[in-house]
Amino acid sequence: MKEQTVYLDSSAIVKRYIKEPGSELVRSFYLKAYSGDIKLSYSIWNIGEVLGVIDRARRTDRLDENSFRIVKARFLNETRSATKLGLAAVCPVRTRILVETWRLIEKHHVYEADALQVATAKHLNAGEFLTADYILHEMAQKENLHSIQVG
Repeated sequence: MKEQTVYLDSSAIVKRYIKEPGSELVRSFYLKAYSGDIKLSYSIWNIGEVLGVIDRARRTDRLDENSFRIVKARFLNETRSATKLGLAAVCPVRTRILVETWRLIEKHHVYEADALQVATAKHLNAGEFLTADYILHEMAQKENLHSIQVG
């Protein structure tokens, strides 16, 4: 049986490293990936967005300096090791994905980063799309992705 690709947007990835509502559900998908049942995926764009969210958590005192360094290192190390082990795929931003992104921006009147998430998930033929963003969840469903709102 071919493994299923599960796409995580930035809001879902953050829940892996900062405990908040939905973190346990995201954790369960990581466990499925480590057991070989699914393959996680996201865009290279997400790495910058996640780092920005972690930095914002530090600036707003949700994370102290030491916790910030630990969370950042865990995210980057896990991303690196999961991709090397084939448990996760980080998709580059390609021209055809950007062209689809532009179409989605005009169709759904959304921010480019959100449209990029859906375009990338579609490009990867993701079986599931995880997000904590309600608007993005709704758009993904309208684009025929099996979207799961996490938290």
